[in-house]
Amino acid sequence: MPRALTHGIELEYDTFGEPGRPALLLIMGLGMQMTAWRPEFCRALADRGFHVIRYDNRDSGLSTAFDGTPPPDIGAVLAGDTSTVPYRLADMARDAAGLLDVLGVGAAHVVGASLGGMIAQQLVIDRPDRVRSLCSIMSTTGDRSVGRATPEALALLAAPPARSREEAAARAVRSAAVLGSPAHPAPPGEVRERAAAAYDRAHRPEGVARQYAALLASPDRTPHLRSVAVPALVVHGADDPLVDRSGGEATAAAIPGAELLVVPGMGHDLPEPLWPLITDAVARTAARADDRVADRS
Repeated sequence: MPRALTHGIELEYDTFGEPGRPALLLIMGLGMQMTAWRPEFCRALADRGFHVIRYDNRDSGLSTAFDGTPPPDIGAVLAGDTSTVPYRLADMARDAAGLLDVLGVGAAHVVGASLGGMIAQQLVIDRPDRVRSLCSIMSTTGDRSVGRATPEALALLAAPPARSREEAAARAVRSAAVLGSPAHPAPPGEVRERAAAAYDRAHRPEGVARQYAALLASPDRTPHLRSVAVPALVVHGADDPLVDRSGGEATAAAIPGAELLVVPGMGHDLPEPLWPLITDAVARTAARADDRVADRS
């Protein structure tokens, strides 16, 4: 897969579809690699007329790691001391804009899941010229009073990192049982296989801690989201235990004209049976952006 160098950060990425089509940038969540955007999902979006770009965030997958920095003190961050945090969501959003620069993309439709949704929100806040439309999936605004996790989901975040391929696979099965969509449970064998492949590609538990610290250290985006002027879609599972649906509702309420799609039976994942619903909604939101351009012409 190719790599892009932007402001000293190397980002591993790949693409689907024809380069001449409208760009659609996919941003994945906490500790997840770009391969969590499964190729079949990416091809489904490419079949809808997009040039799809997925990439590894800094500190995940094969992109630049910050392993030379001291580990963040999460307790101190929660208490307001962010001195051990090496970067913020704004830096991760800058990475996304830099990738678009390298690829020669002026503006893209942007889709982010979980932490990726927060990065996508920050990108449209900081660089509205680079975002044609926004889709925030199973994410929240940064207001800690909304989008709270259940105790069971928080326990997964607090667990020590896996020490082997087998442990990573077994943990993924347990996590899927807690976080996954109750109406669309993933077969444990498939979960285990994908987790083992992700471990083989890049196992970066220290990066997860730094990304989590970046999330905690970044400010509430709600006031700035009120100025977002591009068409926006917010997708959230009605049964999400990691980011309560109130996070999605608050996101949609903050963005003028945003469409809120709350999906019954969906948890904190992207189950294959829901791909048509989600890709339809993403394409519909992108079409709203295209209609605005046509109206101004």
